[in-house]
Amino acid sequence: MSAITESAVRSALSRVEDPEIGKPITELGMVKSVAINGSDVAVEVYLTIAGCPMKSTIQNNTQAALEDIEGVGNVTVSLDVMSDEQRREMRNSLRGNAAEPVIPFAQPDSTTRVYAVASGKGGVGKSSMTVNLAVELARQGLRVGVLDADIYGHSVPGLLGSDQAPTAVDDMIMPPIAHGVKLISIGHFVEGNAPVVWRGPMLHRAIQQFLADVFWGDLDVLFMDLPPGTGDVAISVAQLVPNAELLIVTTPQAAAAEVAERAGSISQQTRQRVGGVIENMSAMVMPDGTTMDVFGSGGGQHVADRLTSLTGGQVNLLGQVPLDPQVRVHGDDGNPVAISDPDSPAGQAIREIADQLVVRRDSLAGRPLGLGVTRR
Repeated sequence: MSAITESAVRSALSRVEDPEIGKPITELGMVKSVAINGSDVAVEVYLTIAGCPMKSTIQNNTQAALEDIEGVGNVTVSLDVMSDEQRREMRNSLRGNAAEPVIPFAQPDSTTRVYAVASGKGGVGKSSMTVNLAVELARQGLRVGVLDADIYGHSVPGLLGSDQAPTAVDDMIMPPIAHGVKLISIGHFVEGNAPVVWRGPMLHRAIQQFLADVFWGDLDVLFMDLPPGTGDVAISVAQLVPNAELLIVTTPQAAAAEVAERAGSISQQTRQRVGGVIENMSAMVMPDGTTMDVFGSGGGQHVADRLTSLTGGQVNLLGQVPLDPQVRVHGDDGNPVAISDPDSPAGQAIREIADQLVVRRDSLAGRPLGLGVTRR
């Protein structure tokens, strides 16, 4: 039997990631000590704070990684807590030494695609579409975050079934994770169902902090659930993340479509791209396979056509999500229909929309590059 080496132990530990940060514990300075006695291994791991919500996950994953080492005997994993100085060093390694946090998604080298999900009026299912698209993309293996920018009408934590509070590491906020999606909401910071009574500048500051103070990591996609209409938050998002694309959610009803058109036409002032239109509560599929247009028909396509005309760029109807009671049922229990009932008519429609969002319109995927071989 070959002797266990510290190199083998640290190699195994490099496969253990901090669930909140998404980086190996070896890179984060979280391995306090490694002790080897013959084939037995004892490792001590630092937690960022004493009440770390991922304590058990980190300990169990570390235990499992060490037990995979060939020839290992007894494995012991103990925990300690970082000092203030160690937390500060880790924060600086993740965020740099800048005095003021920057918004990573607004930087020229950002590879995160940001979608601001908007609607002209409330009640069209904008938040439901946001969380369902987020969990579907996470299910496909993407790194996804949701920022609940609907300060007055925050609902994302409930729709994702999350009651976990964010974790503060120095002046950095680690967002909770639900169904593989990172999320942040003002709902994490208010008592019970207390209302938020703020004016415009406070709303702007809250969105700015959610974008800059939260450690999102290397996201592929960030969804921002905007409040209905074209008020302060919509303007703040356009200023703070000018590269965010608008996703407009409407219902088939003509009155709702007319209002949704206004939400999309804000892009003329903010210079944002409209990523597409989603028609929610479309034709309801009956048990016998027939459909019923409970809220009328054609609203989504009308909005897409009007925004194409107004903006001068092609705006597509990304999909029509049928009116399905299961969307409400699974939203109420915190298990979005996209993952709890993916083969339902609504689940399939959401998946088809998500598949379009992961491909950029200017993507090179599937295009002939016209590359030839040059001979000297």
